[in-house]
Amino acid sequence: MPTGARPVRLWHVNDDLQETTDQVAEPAAAPPEETSAPSTTAEPLELKLRGIHHVTAICSNLERTVSFYRDLLGLTLIKRTTNEDDPGARHFYFGDSEATPGSIVTFMEYSNMEQGAIGVGVVHHFALRAGSLDELSAWHQHLNAHGVQATEPINRTYYSSIYFRDPDGNILEIATDGPGIVVE
Repeated sequence: MPTGARPVRLWHVNDDLQETTDQVAEPAAAPPEETSAPSTTAEPLELKLRGIHHVTAICSNLERTVSFYRDLLGLTLIKRTTNEDDPGARHFYFGDSEATPGSIVTFMEYSNMEQGAIGVGVVHHFALRAGSLDELSAWHQHLNAHGVQATEPINRTYYSSIYFRDPDGNILEIATDGPGIVVE
């Protein structure tokens, strides 16, 4: 590897859920010197997931994706960067104006990939939130007025929602917060 060159690390998980790379990473640094033995009296760490951090999808054209997610749906374009694992791929982040984890949807651009198909191992859709049925109806009208075909609002017992596709065919849902999943 040339001096000063950063190795490309294309990270992925194989069928056995083991991390693999397409290229050997830089040599590992020498292990740090131990200064003290690990504590054996520490309380066990409570493992608790705190929700979804972000969702990442693949698109074929980021300019078209920006037009859809920022200009039509009103998400904030938080960051324009390249993918850390594949520096040749642009990677854009959308979300609320504070970049709150849970609001973030990211897109990596791969213009030459084949169109995906719905099936096992593929995310079917992701859902965005609307506060009320009136707001959901307004989204339905807004999307249709801009040439995006959306379903009529559907009563899902726990919430109401509409479905539509983004320019790359990803299925999106806008769902109301209420009445709530725990309602019977």
